[in-house]
Amino acid sequence: MSRTTYTRYVALGDSITEGLCDPAPARPGTWLGWADRLAGILDGDARLSGHTVEFANLAVRGRRIADVVGEQVPGALALKPDLVSVLVGANDLMSPAADPDALAERLADGVRMLRAHGTTVLLANLFDPQFAFFLKPFRGRAAVFNANIWSIARDHHAVVLDVWGVREFRDPAMWGADRVHLSSRGHRLLAAHAAHALGVPYAETTVVEASDGHEPPMPSTETTDDLPFRTWLRVHAIPWAARRLRGISSGDGLSPKLPQAQPVRTQPLRAQALGTQPRMVGGPH
Repeated sequence: MSRTTYTRYVALGDSITEGLCDPAPARPGTWLGWADRLAGILDGDARLSGHTVEFANLAVRGRRIADVVGEQVPGALALKPDLVSVLVGANDLMSPAADPDALAERLADGVRMLRAHGTTVLLANLFDPQFAFFLKPFRGRAAVFNANIWSIARDHHAVVLDVWGVREFRDPAMWGADRVHLSSRGHRLLAAHAAHALGVPYAETTVVEASDGHEPPMPSTETTDDLPFRTWLRVHAIPWAARRLRGISSGDGLSPKLPQAQPVRTQPLRAQALGTQPRMVGGPH
């Protein structure tokens, strides 16, 4: 069966796509993440037919649908990609007056813009928040939003990355110490599902090789089981709630880590606040 080999991939979204809680091997101070891992898979696949893939990651923690549609989509179109991934909406749904139908309609505007330029759109729905007790009250909103995602994909011929339906994400090991960002293991799983959604054979790849030509060891990361509840409240939950009340985001003032499309194997990821407390993602950011 014939399929598309992509040449330029741009990732849009918030901190899940920025890659928080997935430290990059051999690049201290940087995040990797599922989209960067997917870029490596796509590049490896393209090289089988003598091509390479360029990649840009415009996602920034804390961003909302309006940010993606108003800023990131035009930025992506300027790069002339043939593939764009979009995973966003969790931050919006945390607002008290959030309307999942209206939010989905706004997101559809962005998908329409991308498709009008012939770009393949990989459109992700949201994680099922039942894994975190403090996010369960938003499960109904997320379900309505996700139902809209399928309709948007049908109407605009986008590819759906169905993260809601991945049962493995119920495993605490898939989540970082803040309980709402993916761990490195979770990011690898999401990249694999993204590749399968695109019809690309999945194989683990090293996005950037170590200087000595040997693959560097993956750094260990804390998961939800590693952090006592009281510590989690003090380190993650309370600071997030305080920022939310003040109407600020940990992404304020930050720019994308990969704003220009570059060959996958030569990307010098910008060090971006690895030591800063990440905002909650997949839930609040």
